[in-house]
This record gives sequence, C-alpha cells and structure tokens, in this order.
Amino acid sequence: MLTVKTIDQYYGGSHILRGVSLDVPQGQVTVLLGRNGVGKTTLLKTLMGLVPIKSGSIAWQDREIQRLTPYQRARAGIGYVPQGREIFARLTVAENLRMGLASQPASTPVPPQLFELFPVLKQMLHRRGGDLSGGQQQQLAIARALAAKPRLLILDEPTEGIQPSIIKDIGRVIRTLASEGLDGQRMSVLLVEQYYDFAEELADQYLVMERGEVIARGPGTEMQAKGIRQLVAI
Repeated sequence: MLTVKTIDQYYGGSHILRGVSLDVPQGQVTVLLGRNGVGKTTLLKTLMGLVPIKSGSIAWQDREIQRLTPYQRARAGIGYVPQGREIFARLTVAENLRMGLASQPASTPVPPQLFELFPVLKQMLHRRGGDLSGGQQQQLAIARALAAKPRLLILDEPTEGIQPSIIKDIGRVIRTLASEGLDGQRMSVLLVEQYYDFAEELADQYLVMERGEVIARGPGTEMQAKGIRQLVAI
C-alpha cells in the first residue's frame, strides 16, 4: 500500500536519509529498527509530510503523495502516532478523540470500536489528557490516530516509557489492527521500535537502518537467525 523509492533528505548540510526504499504491504506489520540517531523518526516525518524530501518518491495506494500536506495525507488514510504521544493535555479524552477526526466531516462519530480496543478510555472520557498515566496517554494517542479509520497506521516508539502490562495491550491492538482492522479491512502498520522483543513478536517484515540507510531487511520470522538483536543493540 505504501511504496517509498530512494528518498533523500537533508537537515541543513547534513545528509539524513540516503536512498531509503521500503514497502509496507496491506495487513502486515512492518517494523523499522535501528540505534538512536540513524534517521528513523525523520523517515516517519517525511512520510507524513512534516519535513520535505530532496529526491525520490512516496506512493500511497499507487498515488504519489510527496507533494501533499500532512493534512491531505491524513485525509488520504494515513494515521500517525508521534514519539512522545503529543496528546492535548488540557483537553478531555473525548475531546482528544474528536481532534483525531479533524480531517473528516464534522458529523463523523468517534468509532465505537476504539473503546473495544482500549476499554480504559471509555471510563475516562471526561478526564483531561494530562491527568492520565503515561500508558493511558499512549493508548489515547493511538486511539486518536485511529479515530479517522486510517488504512495505514504509523507508530513511533509506542512502548517508550510504558509499563509492561500496557505494552502487552498495545501489542494486542497492533496485531488486531493488522488482522481485522476496525471494520473488517486489514490495516497496514509501520512500527518504529527500540524494544527488540516487542518488535520481533509483531513483525511480519523488518528493516534495519544505520546512518540514514536501510542496511538489512527480511521476513520477521528470520530476525533471530539473522542476528538482528545484535545488529541494533546499543
């Protein structure tokens, strides 16, 4: 569904992404691994249009989107959960979820399936986002991105600073989305992750980045045999 071909990106004079290519198939979890500072978050921001690419192409459902704004990409069916969650701390849970529908018609309801995936949010609809625990905020950030029913969900380190029980819940949600989606249509997931065991458990396919380049890729079932844990160890 998403095809990235040889994209390059610069910050000032620094060459951050170097000829990066990847494919994210429908209904699969694609895991992107790499040490800190290799360009993973920058790659996700280029996919969302938050930073421009210098060259190459980004195609979504056979349509090139590298010139579209982030708003247009969201409307086209791409959801994004940034590193650090970035929820609206002063807004309630319900209001945060409504913000996830900003690219949709005003009458669009919050999908009830979100509360099946994240039951805790239904109990906290009127609490401010800033009053939630870190794990609850992460669940809210994912639910907000899912509110518009994207066909692709991009997640930037969703387990960072999260307690183990909620990490398990997030893993269950990701697998459910890839196999069933919100409405029976399987969703594509692109996951940047530092927690290797979590990534290996979920990965249908993996990519490893180093110094702005993809240096390894393959099926998730081969990660152990290929020694990917050692490749990304800090």
